Amino acid sequence: MRLREGNANRLRDRGGFTLIEIMVVIVILGLLAALVVPKLIGRTEEAKRTQTRVQIKNIQQALELFKLDNGFFPATEQGLEALVRVPETGRIPKNYRKGGYIDRVPKDPWGNPFVYVSPGSRGDFDISSYGSDGAPGGEGEDADINSWDEK
Repeated sequence: MRLREGNANRLRDRGGFTLIEIMVVIVILGLLAALVVPKLIGRTEEAKRTQTRVQIKNIQQALELFKLDNGFFPATEQGLEALVRVPETGRIPKNYRKGGYIDRVPKDPWGNPFVYVSPGSRGDFDISSYGSDGAPGGEGEDADINSWDEK
């Protein structure tokens, strides 16, 4: 089967992208990636710190509900587990809510347990996350996040 001359010209005129055009697109995508990726990567630690503050607020609310029902906060020895199931040691709550106050004790975004102390040095209780390093103290990304912090 022979192509007509008009069809052959049409096929020749339908060229793809030139190498130069492809290179320009690759350079533009590279520049965009160089500008956007560092901003996204730098935000992960900030997001973890924000998530930790939200978790601490949720734990504080559950502790307040526990106190509202029982008249006291769980002791340090009972820990945050007292929000999940009735404590078996220390002062036993008489009006414990069926099903508990939270479904499980969360870990901070770095996979470490929250530190709970009651009575606390800053109030009725203190809740802390030791940050990315998992050790008390630290600065920057390793800084502790505490229930009494303003932020």
